[in-house]
Amino acid sequence: LAARLEHFRNESPIVLGLPRGGVPVAFEVAQALDAELDVWIVRKVGAPDYPELALGAVAEGDIVYLNKQLIDEVGATSRQIDQIVKAKQAEVAMRVKLFRSRQRSIDLVGKTVILIDDGIATGATVRAAIWSLRHCDPRKIVLAVPVAASQALEELGPLVDEVVCLYDTTDFHAVGAWYDDFQQTTDDEVVSLLEASRAEMRMRRYEVAIPIDAGELSGTLVIPEAPKGLVLFAHGSGSSRKSPRNRLVASTINQYGLATLLFDLLTSEEEAFDQETGESRFDIDLLACRLINATDWVMKSAQTRGLPI
Repeated sequence: LAARLEHFRNESPIVLGLPRGGVPVAFEVAQALDAELDVWIVRKVGAPDYPELALGAVAEGDIVYLNKQLIDEVGATSRQIDQIVKAKQAEVAMRVKLFRSRQRSIDLVGKTVILIDDGIATGATVRAAIWSLRHCDPRKIVLAVPVAASQALEELGPLVDEVVCLYDTTDFHAVGAWYDDFQQTTDDEVVSLLEASRAEMRMRRYEVAIPIDAGELSGTLVIPEAPKGLVLFAHGSGSSRKSPRNRLVASTINQYGLATLLFDLLTSEEEAFDQETGESRFDIDLLACRLINATDWVMKSAQTRGLPI
């Protein structure tokens, strides 16, 4: 899903997960895009005798969406619906306080917002989220989900600026059917993911150029608050600083207070030549010298000088 959203990276998007199940998905996307992560609180209005059936939803900003046709079909009374809506509004207020206890309300004016859930069945919850987000005047709303019911996606499409869905089908019964592990996400897990993402955003990130005789090597330097040391990544043959695997490892290392430098062992010109011949990636003497160059550079650089390597 993150790969399909890569073209939004340069817009500095805000990724909003719908708690609780949408947050683990949103966290992975935000990590991959180096984007800010937050939540948008929406609660489903379930049928009186079958809570899993969404008759509507309530969202931040006192937004209430109700499917009148479905309410009539299940025979729910106005009094029943009013009671459920009030209870869900109280839950929304409680969750806003829980998940943003140390945060101010998020400013979405003029921003690109990527709204993420773990899947869409009826679309009631997502519809309420979209409507409430529109009141915040974002520049663009992108709806992104791994799986969805085709009909729900068709109805939601006109409400947003873009839809990114990996797989939609008319034969859609439950979101959980599309996951190997669909254990309920807890409030503690949501809080933990939000705190990890906020810590990541507080890190200083630099795109650097390491000078060498043949030109320069491109690198990504990430420095957390009060770093304990610095880890240099010497990539495997044919890899680069953009390797998703290496970036994931670096991100985890950063969370434990260590700075990281991911850098290319070849210049852009050498990389282009190597793509055709495959020769430079096995030139051990050359690559070892490049690692020495990078090590010398970090020992002298103002940002990293004095950090244990």
